[in-house]
Amino acid sequence: MKKYILRRLLQLLPVLAGITFLSFALMHLAGSDAVEEMYANAGAAVSQEVLDAAKEKLGLDRPFLAQYVSWLGGLLRGDLGVSFVSGRSVSATLLDKLPATLLLAGASLLLTVVISVPLGILAAVRQGGAADRLLRGLSFALSSMPNFLTALLLMHFLSIRLGLLPVVSSGLTVESAVMPVLTLALAMSAKYVRYVRTAVLEELGRDYVTGARARGVRRRVWLRSSVLRCSLLSIVAMLSVSAGSLLGGTAVVESIFMWDGVGKMAVDAIAMRDYPVVQAYVVWMALIYVLISLVSDLLCRALDPRIRLGVSGE
Repeated sequence: MKKYILRRLLQLLPVLAGITFLSFALMHLAGSDAVEEMYANAGAAVSQEVLDAAKEKLGLDRPFLAQYVSWLGGLLRGDLGVSFVSGRSVSATLLDKLPATLLLAGASLLLTVVISVPLGILAAVRQGGAADRLLRGLSFALSSMPNFLTALLLMHFLSIRLGLLPVVSSGLTVESAVMPVLTLALAMSAKYVRYVRTAVLEELGRDYVTGARARGVRRRVWLRSSVLRCSLLSIVAMLSVSAGSLLGGTAVVESIFMWDGVGKMAVDAIAMRDYPVVQAYVVWMALIYVLISLVSDLLCRALDPRIRLGVSGE
């Protein structure tokens, strides 16, 4: 197990190097830089000499590879650099935004599980019935709606029409978090209801379920102790992908509700060509996906000891 975890963590190094290099290159091919964007947004007309001096101060006058190697060396020392726009430490900026993203991701995942697992099981048990058809219809309808449309509908009804919630975020409060969490959870639940239904239906066709029914075991007993446990393996794997996306920040939802998280930070940094902040976001995303994938593998092994990570055979 220790060797497996160490091997997976070492695999992160070439992944980080490749992703950061590509993102760094794409940012530099965008056609403008942080200095030009900063003065343009401020509405200030400055001479080329001022622009050149500002670029030299930030190190933007150096060749691309020199800038990347310098940044990579700082990363290896634990230094993510300084924001070109705010002048703050990028590490401090990222840490400031993380609580909002963690709250949004955790609440959305929890609500998704609470909604989708019971409804998915209900749809599977009532296969072909009215409940199954209704749940499948609702899930397809919600899946077809983009997040920004769901967000706008929630804002219209819950904020403008009913006046129950603030239109935009006013901080890490329950009232501010309700609509972003609902927007994300409804979209994910629409997919997870169908996924849970499929996983449970597959288990319902197994011989052990037929045997339990023949012996007169109560349905709730074999559903809870056998069917749901076996279905959890595939559900956990899918949840890990969603967790990675959420922890990386959901840019559209955070921007609509002005939720001050990692996703909104990344959107603002890309618009301002703030390379150090963008690169910190890229590193954060790579770390999250590798670590979430590792945790998912370990959870699957805990749920089913027959799984041998990294070992072929029975």
